[in-house]
Amino acid sequence: MLFYDFEVFKYDWLVVITDTDTKSERVFVNNEKALIDFYNEHKKDIWIGYNSRHYDQYILKAIICGFTPQEINEWIIVKKEPGWKFYKDFWKITLLNFDVMTNKLRSLKQLEGFQGHDIRESSVDFTIDRELTEEEIEEVIKYCRHDVHETMHIFTANISEFESQVELLKMFNLPIRNISKTKAQLSAVILEAKQPKLPRNDEFNFVFPPTLQINKYTEVLDFYKENRDYDKVLDIDIAGVPHLFAWGGLHGARPNYYGTGFFINIDVASYYPALMIEYGYLSRNVKNPDKFREIRDTRLKYKAAKDKRQAHLKIVINGTYGAMKDKYNGLYDPLQANNVCIGGMTLLLDLIEKLEQYCQIIQSNTDGVLVKLYKEDDYDLIDDICYEWEQRTKMELEFDNFVKVIQKDVNNYILVDEDGNYKSKGSYVKKLNNLDNDLPIVNEAIVNYFVKGIDPEETIFGCKDLIKFQKIVKISNKYDYARYGTKRMNEKVFRVFASVDENDKELMKVKNGSSEKISFVPERCFIVNDDVNGMKIPGKLDYWWYWDLAVKRINDFLGKDE
Repeated sequence: MLFYDFEVFKYDWLVVITDTDTKSERVFVNNEKALIDFYNEHKKDIWIGYNSRHYDQYILKAIICGFTPQEINEWIIVKKEPGWKFYKDFWKITLLNFDVMTNKLRSLKQLEGFQGHDIRESSVDFTIDRELTEEEIEEVIKYCRHDVHETMHIFTANISEFESQVELLKMFNLPIRNISKTKAQLSAVILEAKQPKLPRNDEFNFVFPPTLQINKYTEVLDFYKENRDYDKVLDIDIAGVPHLFAWGGLHGARPNYYGTGFFINIDVASYYPALMIEYGYLSRNVKNPDKFREIRDTRLKYKAAKDKRQAHLKIVINGTYGAMKDKYNGLYDPLQANNVCIGGMTLLLDLIEKLEQYCQIIQSNTDGVLVKLYKEDDYDLIDDICYEWEQRTKMELEFDNFVKVIQKDVNNYILVDEDGNYKSKGSYVKKLNNLDNDLPIVNEAIVNYFVKGIDPEETIFGCKDLIKFQKIVKISNKYDYARYGTKRMNEKVFRVFASVDENDKELMKVKNGSSEKISFVPERCFIVNDDVNGMKIPGKLDYWWYWDLAVKRINDFLGKDE
């Protein structure tokens, strides 16, 4: 496998390529012929990059096709056009490219920062209007090499993404060239889906499921019958809970809810795929709809046997719905996507309507509902109601029991079971990891308080790990640059810590000469863009700033004023 990264300037370009098989490195600087020769020797290798699906692969293909890297770079970066539109014959260039980027909103530098790694950037300005000096080229190579190594770290951390892609190619006997496709594109290939030559123009001709029984909340049905605007939402009270119905799902929650007792989280198993199978809502572009059912059934068989291949098939099953809204995907079928979403929402409303007089509705979302029993003995009654719904709708429900619920809103909550284990959702309380590690000490303090009864002060002041206090800041392209105090900063990504040192300043983002505050960045902070793993906590760290933020967020959950 080859890990690679391009850097393109107005008069220069370079690429660093690391071969993991031979443990060797090649660097090409302004040498098209040598790079093309290398490519021809390695056509059958897999090339791996970060955001390479949208950027690096097209720089390489442009060079092979006789264009300058600067032309395609301007097309993608300045004009913001997709690389594939630059030249109609790019597809003829064989390149087994695998992109390790799974979240378009996260840059490579952000992920490096989350891991505590060095995120310093080259001082060489990408807009420099002259040829680079030898010293500048060496500096760019150094930082480009660093990014290649970081891409390797991320690839290793997310190795299951690559393994799933490879396993799917093996399972369905697909050519290796499909390693370059997204999961949604691969789903279309596996299901042999192709768009019709002429558009259908029946996007809003959806139908409600024939098994639907809504007697009380008919206003929801009327909303979808009469509405053809994707931007409109219906705000309505359902079972004493404020709900929003839109074209992408339903959401409802008791705000600032804190309760103990006997709770059941009722989820519909594999909801959208089940709707596609049982109600014929699968994309009409699929050559053989029975194949989708076979994949789903095989996955359930693997799951029951604890066979890891179930995870690979899950990608195909779950990726199909989203692809039906993607006009560039072979599965594109917006009518069927609307059938799935509206059918799912209204059938769940059907269940809520049947449950509401026998339990308290705490929250609902696109594929489930959380209820609190009035008494534990009501479990069998709730089970019977759910069973009737399952038999009628052909869906399957899964129960999870909890004894405590702490809920800010539908997108931020903690569910605790009788063993003290918890499930959480939302930026305030989600479980973090090495590739999503922003203000971890604050999340830890909030969860410890609600789940274990530990005072936030104890969690925060007892922590000895500097990385847990980091805030990773990315200055988006909407802004011109960042400013620290009066100093203009060249970097776009920063690792900041709250400070008690009066000599430290605030990091601001600047647009058209005006400075703006950055969310959750302290008014006084210090920046450490070096590797912080194992670094000692300096005496100027402002523990109280993190305590204040944790307490504020705890109060947000409880609906208390500061």
